[in-house]
Amino acid sequence: MNYKGANGLEFGGGNTKVDPSVLKHLPKGCKILSTENYGVSFWASIGRIDLSLEDGAQQSFFIKVVSEDRGKNMVMGEFESMNAVHDVLPEFVPKPIACGTYESIPDTHFFLCEFREMTDDMPETHKFAALLSTLHQKSVSPTGKFGFHVTTYAGNLPQSVAWEDSWETFFAKSMRQALDLEIERKGPNEELDVLTLALFDKVIPRLLRPLESEGRSVKPSLVHGDLWYANAGIDVGTGQPLVFDSCCFFAHNEYEFGQWRPACNRFGTEYITAYNSFVHISAPEEDFDGRLDLYRL
Repeated sequence: MNYKGANGLEFGGGNTKVDPSVLKHLPKGCKILSTENYGVSFWASIGRIDLSLEDGAQQSFFIKVVSEDRGKNMVMGEFESMNAVHDVLPEFVPKPIACGTYESIPDTHFFLCEFREMTDDMPETHKFAALLSTLHQKSVSPTGKFGFHVTTYAGNLPQSVAWEDSWETFFAKSMRQALDLEIERKGPNEELDVLTLALFDKVIPRLLRPLESEGRSVKPSLVHGDLWYANAGIDVGTGQPLVFDSCCFFAHNEYEFGQWRPACNRFGTEYITAYNSFVHISAPEEDFDGRLDLYRL
């Protein structure tokens, strides 16, 4: 958990107070009607702020609050990720508003975006695949490389996003950091050492090097980074598929589907099939399943 509490500013219980750093990003002259807890997070306190605007209309915002230095980096990574997706395909994400630090509690940090009422139904297969493929195809890496300009977090774990020319090199570094974090938390393991040696010496080069050999190349595409079913929904008002809680970087577009391989994820093979009707499988095509199993790690 990266949240230690915000005395006097907790959501719900009739509270209508928000920190001045949040208030300055809300519409001028608005009146706060209520704050409510909204949803569940392992890492943060999340809520909805309901407002009355100067013209009498009502508007709501979503807020996520975390603590400490890691929390500050987490909300910055999420804000920059959501901005990156919104810049490419604004209809695919709630509009990000701000991230910052509480004025009244300096060790407390927030992410603010527009509130969109969503159902947790699975989005229509082809509509979702069309949007995701558009995000991947339209996005352009600002450096032409793989990576991202700020550290992004999968949950509360930092991702390795330093810019790299080669996708194989980038993925190997990311995988190494994930394994190092695992070992740091759980301790060394002889079996893991053996498997890791095979992974880096044999599996990664075998599956990823052909993507960038014999004249082939990989386009760095903006990926959501944590696209499981709980980070997607359907807008109640428009029926539009939406994604949120992103931890983006520029990657091989197929990296997105590793998250879809486990049986617990409700993005089944029909979504991959629909996606591949918009975007061809990368060559060599016969390695597709193997690459997705690798990305699944």
